[in-house]
Amino acid sequence: MEQLELLMGGFASALTPINLLWVLIGAILGTAVGVLPGLGSAMAVALLLPVTFSLEPTAAFIMFAGIYFGGLFGDSTSGILLNTPGHSSAIASTFEGHRMAKNGQAAKALATCAIGAFIGGLIATTLVVFFAPTLVKMATVFGPAEYFALAVFAFLAISAVVSESVIRGIAALGIGLALALVGIDGPSGTARFTLGMPQLFDGISVIVITVGLLALGEVFHIASRIHRDPAATQIETKGRARLTLADFKKALPAWLRGTAFGAPFGLIPAGGAEVPTFLAYGTEKQLAKRRNDPEFGTTGSIRGLAAPEAAANATAGTAMGALLALGLPTSATAAIMLAAFQQYGMQPGPLLFERSGDLVWALLASLFIGLVILVMINIPFASVWAKLLSIPKHYLYAGITVFSMLGVYAVSSAVLDLWLLIAIGLTGFLMRRYNIPLAPVLIAVILGPMAETELRRALAVSEGNLGILVDSPITVTLYLVLAGALALSAVQHLRHRASRKA
Repeated sequence: MEQLELLMGGFASALTPINLLWVLIGAILGTAVGVLPGLGSAMAVALLLPVTFSLEPTAAFIMFAGIYFGGLFGDSTSGILLNTPGHSSAIASTFEGHRMAKNGQAAKALATCAIGAFIGGLIATTLVVFFAPTLVKMATVFGPAEYFALAVFAFLAISAVVSESVIRGIAALGIGLALALVGIDGPSGTARFTLGMPQLFDGISVIVITVGLLALGEVFHIASRIHRDPAATQIETKGRARLTLADFKKALPAWLRGTAFGAPFGLIPAGGAEVPTFLAYGTEKQLAKRRNDPEFGTTGSIRGLAAPEAAANATAGTAMGALLALGLPTSATAAIMLAAFQQYGMQPGPLLFERSGDLVWALLASLFIGLVILVMINIPFASVWAKLLSIPKHYLYAGITVFSMLGVYAVSSAVLDLWLLIAIGLTGFLMRRYNIPLAPVLIAVILGPMAETELRRALAVSEGNLGILVDSPITVTLYLVLAGALALSAVQHLRHRASRKA
């Protein structure tokens, strides 16, 4: 098997002392940020993005692998102990996990999460290894019109289908596209929305946008809620985080069912981790009714926690496959990872496997290594991670503010970027205030330039004939699936609105 040989080569690159150190540092930092309520995995990647730019590409992406899965590992900890999930993908894990914690089983719940995240991530990453070449072959038949259709699919699916409000989702998409338009237009050389400032000719840095929206926006939001929101009561973890053989036998089928739900959704732009985690939780709820499981919904069911946790990490694993093979970010975290590739002058997609094959397979190998390291540092030290939740908010968010400003300034050494960071942070605060989703902004900023370039190429090839945009089975299929998803989403939104009025 060619993939196994390439993966072994990746392990040979990744299993050096210095690279193992970077994975370990990434896993610790990612988990530490992911554990804190309100921050989550996306912010872990965004906040630590500037830190990795001082490293050479292989070391940087190996560290990112640890941060990526570390953030996901940490998301559920605050959900279980505080009933405040670190990220929306951990909401479904909170239902039964917090009940278990209140029932004196916090350590067991944390162990269930850690092992579930490991199993879900492991299976999904294995699927990526074997199916990434197939995805690459599929991507090679894509031309400019197909890539433009894919970008439109991602824009509208993430803005309209995933968001609670279509209007808010589209508004977020517009903000992202407006930010992406700033700078010099490549083909014509015309300055766009630069206000005559030469510092903006290269556009607004993706780092400034991601750190501003995710990190500084959250700081402003928390600052505005001081003395308004009641303090969450943390449940102490007692005993060692471990599962008995009976617990393991109960959880294993749920982990596998959750993985089966999560893996396909990572490849879909509108997939996200929320839908498969709730599907996995709903399935366990139905099965619990059939079994007359007295724990589900009362004292906390280990199966109800295991399934969504595995689903979330399986989604993240296959999302990495879509990112590497197709160049398509299917989540906000994947979009930030794509930005990291672009900062190194690399564009994920079919050519990445040809031009930077060593890096790609080292990254895939480091995902496996990162999962093993995360299990090793999460199960024995679950109670240590839980202590991070007791850090006073004013110290925590002051530190995040300083870290954000220093990180952005270290990359560009431009004072203008600091002002832009504050402005975008305030925009992120207003978006949280009015419940406007952040993910469409990041997707638009990352995919906007690609969509514009591919549209121009398609129109140049067809000499201005718009028919080329719907002239292949792939584009027609993508637009039909998108139309169906939008129609289904509109019906669901109308039903939801009608049920709220009733």
